[in-house]
Amino acid sequence: MYSKDGVDYFVLDAHVALWDARVENRRNVHGKQFIDCFFDYHRNLSPESEHWSYEEYLYQGGDRLMKDLFEDGYVDHAIFQPARLAEFYRTGFGQTEEASALAAAHPDKLTYNHYFDPRDGERGLDGLREASERFGLKGVKLYTADWHGDSRGWRLDDPWSYRYLELCRELGIKNIHVHKGPTIRPLDRDAFDVADVDHAATDFTDLNFVVEHCGLPRLEDFCWIATQEPNVYAGLAVALPFIHTRPRYFAQIIGELFYWLDENRVFFSSDYALWTPRWLVERFVDFQIPEDMTEYAPLTTDQKKKVLGLNAAALYDIPVPEHLQVAHPPAAAEPQAVAVA
Repeated sequence: MYSKDGVDYFVLDAHVALWDARVENRRNVHGKQFIDCFFDYHRNLSPESEHWSYEEYLYQGGDRLMKDLFEDGYVDHAIFQPARLAEFYRTGFGQTEEASALAAAHPDKLTYNHYFDPRDGERGLDGLREASERFGLKGVKLYTADWHGDSRGWRLDDPWSYRYLELCRELGIKNIHVHKGPTIRPLDRDAFDVADVDHAATDFTDLNFVVEHCGLPRLEDFCWIATQEPNVYAGLAVALPFIHTRPRYFAQIIGELFYWLDENRVFFSSDYALWTPRWLVERFVDFQIPEDMTEYAPLTTDQKKKVLGLNAAALYDIPVPEHLQVAHPPAAAEPQAVAVA
């Protein structure tokens, strides 16, 4: 919980990871390119006081995560959103065993989401069934630009993707988190395009599509889709650090999201360990849209409370103490009529 000026905030970090990019886990040069790109984002968008060394950035481990999030970072609950990247890393980038074990040990603090890749075919469907049973999944994280053999990306509206989404529906996995943000070397920029979200969200109205990184740098495309599809949500991972380096740009991002989507469909995310949540929470609570940007309304305390935790908590049925609620809390996503896919 974070407290400022007599106001208490429930903090749910909706996008965190435990990764291993150490040399011994890399398959090839692409593993180094990927983590180096992450490190550049970290160094270029963080306050100097928050900079990590390159070596500690390669691998954090569960003990440091627990400290950075829950002791130092004000976080009440966090959701693991792993990326596999098996072509680049021997045991994958996101560490399934370590992250899921940590979530199992701290169910009051951590939720583990898994992943799928429709290019795994029937074998992958079986794997998703097993993961759902093992982890009690409420959500998955999808990386449409991930490489797989000769393939350098896939789309949400591919026929095989629909088979996986149909299985998610069957298994009760309601929250589909999709990385649709800035490109990361060596992945291809176009494979992160948001256009396929429109098709899938229309055909699976009973699933919630959380677009991580709110589509940046395609914010306008994302907003036009999300305003028409009430089951599309925006994750602020990567967008939030601009609050430090380019506050007016961040004001434009949050202003556009609130204009097009509404205040109930935007999620706080630190993208740990790209960034740590402490300074992001502090800066967001203090942030206000500049007075000369008159096309956007000022941010209210209740709006900040919703973004920082209440919105994601409603989607994941995570209990929030009554004194941390707002007068008009976000409602849990209501099941909608199932479209014929």
